[in-house]
Parts: sequence; C-alpha cells; structure tokens
Amino acid sequence: MSLIEQAKQKAAFQAVDEHVLPSHRVIGVGSGSTVVHVVARLLQRDPELNAKTVFIPTSFQSRGLLLDGGLTVGDVEQYPNIDVTIDGADEVDSQLNAIKGGGAAHLQEKVVAEAAKKFVIVADYRKDSKVLGEQWTKGVPVEVVPFAWKAVLKKLQEQGSKNANLRMAVAKAGPVVTDNGNFIIDAPFGLIHDPAKVLKDIKLLTGVVEVGLFCNMAEVAYFGCEDGSVTIRTK
Repeated sequence: MSLIEQAKQKAAFQAVDEHVLPSHRVIGVGSGSTVVHVVARLLQRDPELNAKTVFIPTSFQSRGLLLDGGLTVGDVEQYPNIDVTIDGADEVDSQLNAIKGGGAAHLQEKVVAEAAKKFVIVADYRKDSKVLGEQWTKGVPVEVVPFAWKAVLKKLQEQGSKNANLRMAVAKAGPVVTDNGNFIIDAPFGLIHDPAKVLKDIKLLTGVVEVGLFCNMAEVAYFGCEDGSVTIRTK
C-alpha cells in the first residue's frame, strides 16, 4: 500500500472508530478513494451491529462497495434522518469548508450529508488547505442539466471563471454523465476566500442542479499524514 493510501486508511479508520457508534442505525457513506477504507472499517465491526444498521450510499460506487460487503443499503427517501455521514473531499479549508465533486457525485453526497446529524470528512494530507483553491485547482464542480450547459458555462465565465469547462469523459466519447443523468462543469475561481458567496452566486444560475462547495456543513475533518499520524480539525 502506498504512503497516500496508508494515510487515507489511517484517517478513515479513526473517523469510523470515533464517530460510528453502536447506537447508530442509519449511516451515510460517501464516495471516492478514501471511502473504500471507510467501508473496509465498517465491515470490521461486530456483524450483529451491522445487521441492525442501514447504510445510505451517495453514488453507484459506494452502493456497490456496501452491497459487495453484504451490508443493508437504503436511501434518503426511506431514511431521511441519518445518524452520521462520513465522506471524502477534494479539498478542505481552515474553516472546514470543502470542495467535492471530483468524482461527479456531489449532488447525492450533499443530500446525504445534510440529512445527517453529524457530517465527518476523511482525507489525506494533500487535501488540507488554508483557503480553497490552493491544492484543488481543477475548479468548483457544478452539476447542470444537459440542455442548459452552454448557458451556465457562459454565466460562470461572466462571474469570473474564465477557464470554466465542460468535464469530458475518459473512457467514452463526449462529456461525463452523472448518476443523475446530468453534466459537470468545472469552474476555477482561483483562491476562494468566501466560498459561501461563490456557492450562492452559482446556485442561483438557472440550469444549475448542485454546486460542489460544502460550506458550514462538516463538524470535523480527519487528515491522514505522511508520517502515519492523523490530524483532526474541528470548528
């Protein structure tokens, strides 16, 4: 296992150990590479506890991980009150604001995070920043309805994201299509000192479904470090 994977594992394991309690019956599980380690730790719990627990995935990926592990899967429609949600992030600032959506799942991730009594972020040291935009330079992921993508792109460029672009797929011709059938625009804004304002300005654009800025949502973040330690940031 590489140093980065070891860092992700350390952060994920500690977050699960400290925030998934025996009394919890509904647990939200995010998406991405760090969440692989979250699910691995959940599978190490007492099988009797897991048998009494419903897990709410945020993407096709996390749903598959949970089902492959033999865990019971539900959705927010069935279980609107979640005890805790643990998810990764593309970048986290000093105030626990985060950029998410590198995996194009931020709509479902945000719904599941907001439904939880507690939202916990797990990541490796590369995702730790003072200000959003320091480490993650690809831009703010913006999920848009397909027929409006050009109009939204133009508005984002007018708002200051001159290099905003439609995210293209790697293993297929054409754009990335989300689990919800939408497109993704990546909109770089440089250093984002007021992410809540950027979030509001983008969200008000007609055609935007969701924005990959998670502001004032996380209660705590765990960062796995190169030296094997874990840094914990709380509000």
